[in-house]
Amino acid sequence: MAMLEVKDLVVNYGVIQALKGISFEVEEGEIIALIGANGAGKTTTLQTISGMLSPKSGSVLLEGTDITKVPGHKIVTMGLAHVPEGRRVFAQLTVLENLKMGAYTRSDKAEIAKTLETVFTSFPRLKERQNQLAGTLSGGEQQMLAMGRALMSKPRIILMDEPSMGLSPIFVEEIFNIIKSVSATGTTVLLVEQNAKKALAIASRAYVLETGNIVLSGDARELMDDPSIKKAYLGE
Repeated sequence: MAMLEVKDLVVNYGVIQALKGISFEVEEGEIIALIGANGAGKTTTLQTISGMLSPKSGSVLLEGTDITKVPGHKIVTMGLAHVPEGRRVFAQLTVLENLKMGAYTRSDKAEIAKTLETVFTSFPRLKERQNQLAGTLSGGEQQMLAMGRALMSKPRIILMDEPSMGLSPIFVEEIFNIIKSVSATGTTVLLVEQNAKKALAIASRAYVLETGNIVLSGDARELMDDPSIKKAYLGE
C-alpha cells in the first residue's frame, strides 16, 4: 500500500480547471519530485492533499485512509505536514515559539521536547537564534524554520512547496542537504521545486505536471537525461 495515493484529482478555480484528473502515488521512504512550469498546478496539488483546497472530484488516500474531505488540522494529526510556498512563519513570534506552534496537535510534552532537540540538531542555526523574532531572520533561516516547524508535528510524510525559492546558492545547497537528511530519518517527502535539476538529483522518482495534467513520470535519473526535460526544465 502506498503512503500517499492521489486518484483522478480535479480541482477548479471558478471556471478554470487547475487540475484535470491527475493520479500518482508516493511510496513510504521515497523523495518524489513534482516539477513543471509556473501555473502547472503544483502548489494546487499540495494544497489539495493537505486539505487547504477541496477538489471537485477524485480522492486522496493517506496510508489507505481517504482524507479527501478531512480538514487540514486533522490531516496533520494523521501524520502529514505541509511546508507552504513563501515560508509563512509567524514574524512576531520567536523562533522557539514558531517551532512549538508546529507541535500544537501533540500533547506528549516529553516527546515534544525530544523532537525539539532533534530539530535543533538538524538546524543548529535555529538553536542559536531560538529567542530571536522570526521576522528578523534571513530568507534561508526562515525556510529552515518553516521546515523545522513542520517536523515538530512528527510527520510520516512532509510536503514541501518551493523550499529553495529566492535563496542564495549557499542556502539552496543547505536546504537540499536537509531534505536528504529528513528523508534519511525515514520521513517520506513530496517535493515541489522550481529548481528541477536539484530536485531530480535527490529524488527517487518524479512526475512532470503541465497545465493540470501529468505528462511524464519515471525514475528521477532517467528523467534528468530525457532530452525534452533537459530542454524544458534544466536549461540544457
